[in-house]
Amino acid sequence: MIFDTHAHYDDIAFDEDRDELIEYMHQNGVDYIVNAGEAVKSSLAGVEMGKKYDFVYSASGIHPEHANETTDSDIVEIEKIARENKKVVAIGEIGLDYHYEGYNKEKQIDIFKKQLKIAKDLDLPVIIHSRDASQDTFDIIKESGVRKGIIHCYSGSAQMAADYVKMGFFIGIGGVLTYKNARKLVEVAEEIDINNIVLETDCPYLAPAPFRGKRNNSLYIQYVAEKMAEIKGISYDEVCKITSENGKKIFGIQS
Repeated sequence: MIFDTHAHYDDIAFDEDRDELIEYMHQNGVDYIVNAGEAVKSSLAGVEMGKKYDFVYSASGIHPEHANETTDSDIVEIEKIARENKKVVAIGEIGLDYHYEGYNKEKQIDIFKKQLKIAKDLDLPVIIHSRDASQDTFDIIKESGVRKGIIHCYSGSAQMAADYVKMGFFIGIGGVLTYKNARKLVEVAEEIDINNIVLETDCPYLAPAPFRGKRNNSLYIQYVAEKMAEIKGISYDEVCKITSENGKKIFGIQS
């Protein structure tokens, strides 16, 4: 039982074999996928995948890297997509990214706050992207009153992860856990209860160690689950079962 809580199968990296790959993964143990939106176009693409595959769900949102070109009408469209499609199970991925030069901090914060409000108004969880912006992200979420979601590709401290869990959030962990230099994330995995962790790929990005630098896919979660089992001292099957149930819980999936 594998639940990939964060994927990007609308990405051009999957243009040549998207349908074949999705079907193959489902036949080989991938039970659920949430395709995360990055803009209006990708959010709509996720909706279409959800219509095509029973086990694929999606999130509607604008990634902070697209903040500069985002308009008010885009925000309206993100809300419309989420409101009108039952298989849109979250607002995301949204957040802050201060990593690259040329980012507009004020615009990112404005777009982030507006999308948090959408999530609160629709009573949907959020999928949070935070890169080199840990404290701002935490403070804005706390102020927003949103109390359910996933902190995607978690890269902060174990203490902040614990603070997020207290607020009602799950910690999203993917292929980075398998990297040799992942000491900080290993510490997070050690400290946070498995009942507050979900697994993810961020595919086609961040493939686990055996495939690092290559195209990622949901089947590779098995390598993350194996590492998590080693850290937690429980079986691989237990990790998959618990984290899948966590994913179903946060996204309200009953099947």
